[in-house]
Amino acid sequence: MVLASLLVAAVSYLLGSIPFGYLLIRVFRKQDIRSIGSGNIGATNVLRSGSKGLGAATFFLDMLKGCAAVWLGAIFATQMAPTAHVRNFEALAALFAVLGHMLPVWLGFRGGKGVATGFGVFLVAAPSAALAAITVFFIVLALSRYVSLASILGSASFPFFAWLLVKGDRPAFFIAVQIIVALLVILKHHQNIRRLFSGTESRFGQRKTA
Repeated sequence: MVLASLLVAAVSYLLGSIPFGYLLIRVFRKQDIRSIGSGNIGATNVLRSGSKGLGAATFFLDMLKGCAAVWLGAIFATQMAPTAHVRNFEALAALFAVLGHMLPVWLGFRGGKGVATGFGVFLVAAPSAALAAITVFFIVLALSRYVSLASILGSASFPFFAWLLVKGDRPAFFIAVQIIVALLVILKHHQNIRRLFSGTESRFGQRKTA
């Protein structure tokens, strides 16, 4: 059980820590995304750098690594700890994949805000709730044109949707991770929250700090 947990945590962190936004901009534009806009390695800043295609690719790949981490976590659970609750291992993988994205060892522990990766991990672990939360994201984005506000409200809504929509056994750790990940994403937006209150936050479509 302990070995399986350590393996899931390590593999999920390493998957989550792959800095796709940084790599795509480095490879295709010979630039360091950390020196552009807000300096964030996530999809929003990549998009604001002037490349819609690379921004979309960053979101997709960041989401996909979250999906892969939880999928592998479930496999490790069934193979190495067959008596354990699979959802606890999915939750462990989800947490460490998001932490890997936010704190990648390869970039001095300065990563992204975890929105796409958070969506990816729960798209596997709690798909109906993840889809409901991203619907909130798009509604808020369409009404306000603030990516940050949409990310914050979408993340905040996820634990509530999970409580309502996830069926079957829901171990305490599984529920706790849903809340923890949502809070981590919101906390990573602390600068955006200050700008929202001061009225200086950039709207979607503006090439300013995100």
